[in-house]
Amino acid sequence: MMGVSEIAKSYEIIIVARFIVGICAGLSSNVVPMYIGELAPKNLRGALGIIPQLFITIGILSAQVLGIRNILGNSTGWTLMLGLTSIPALVELLLLPFFPESPRYMLIQRGDEKTALRALQRLRGKEDVDAELSEMRLEDQSEKAEGRLSVLSLLSQRSLRWQLISIVVMNMGQQLSGVNAIYYYADSIYASAGVKQDVIQYVTVGTGAVNVFMTIAAVFIVEAVGRRVLLLCGFGICCVACVLLTVALNFQESVTWMSYGSIACVIIYVIGHAIGPSPIPTVVTTEMFRQSARPAAFMVAGSVHWLSNFTVGLVFPFLERGLGSYSFIIFAFICLVTLIYIWLVVPETKNKTFLENCQMFAKRNKVEIKLGDGDLPLTEGKESLEDAARVTTF
Repeated sequence: MMGVSEIAKSYEIIIVARFIVGICAGLSSNVVPMYIGELAPKNLRGALGIIPQLFITIGILSAQVLGIRNILGNSTGWTLMLGLTSIPALVELLLLPFFPESPRYMLIQRGDEKTALRALQRLRGKEDVDAELSEMRLEDQSEKAEGRLSVLSLLSQRSLRWQLISIVVMNMGQQLSGVNAIYYYADSIYASAGVKQDVIQYVTVGTGAVNVFMTIAAVFIVEAVGRRVLLLCGFGICCVACVLLTVALNFQESVTWMSYGSIACVIIYVIGHAIGPSPIPTVVTTEMFRQSARPAAFMVAGSVHWLSNFTVGLVFPFLERGLGSYSFIIFAFICLVTLIYIWLVVPETKNKTFLENCQMFAKRNKVEIKLGDGDLPLTEGKESLEDAARVTTF
């Protein structure tokens, strides 16, 4: 629809098409990380959970490259650039029917253990998956003991109170930390830093490339250093970068080299956001909740994410007009508050089962996680630690 909008001489087609693409983006941003998190073994859940964010950054970089004026960012190529989004959509439509359903979904929510077993064996490439299946049965027992959760009851569930607050804080911090102010208005930041108009598009592409590179780095280090460390480091770097950017923008007219400092601050900010605040919240959202509560949790997290995204895009131009460069101090403060909350409340969730993570939060929520009849111990099952250690991100 977007590709034929110019031929049809109708801007209304673009509006309708963008609305449809928005529905797809909203669904995918929640369902894809949730699906991958349920498929992944626990020792690779973090690395695989970052992959959707990695491809988002690759998509942003691809759009930035294609949007260069000498390629498709001109009066004759823009419809083709918009129409190219149909290609990945078509590839998805062709491949998704061959994907297995989530074994956790089939066993815990549908009660179909045979299909869950077949899917798990196919995903792991081996017949012996008893250890993982036992862990899923244990999670199923705990959920039967407490009852199934609806979307509305999630908000009033005491056993999930701090998990819910945590995902709201992380998603608000992710978006209100200024990432979209940086991306949406990078061109004006570079222009105010003294970059020539015809060079800005290449600097923007360079920033996108840094984003991709650092997200790739996050994939390979998340299982080694953990989710919590990356979140703390990421928000810390963003906080410092926002403060330094404010200083640089204020002194660039009086100090000639300060304009390069402004660009460096933007790049440092992108590095900080790419290693933690951008990819990690969806990973942690997956790991904090059990099967029946996870879809509702992603609904809340996704709603907060996009509402905060919309708020920054709407409010930042007015902040910039009223406060100028000092508007980034607000983002620095939000980064600092989020960092303090994560430091005090959010535990490390790497290499733990979903039930183990819920038990960590149970103490803070002042509840007890029940396992139902015939309680099973939280053990590694038949898999030895040596076998698990051999499977790494690399």
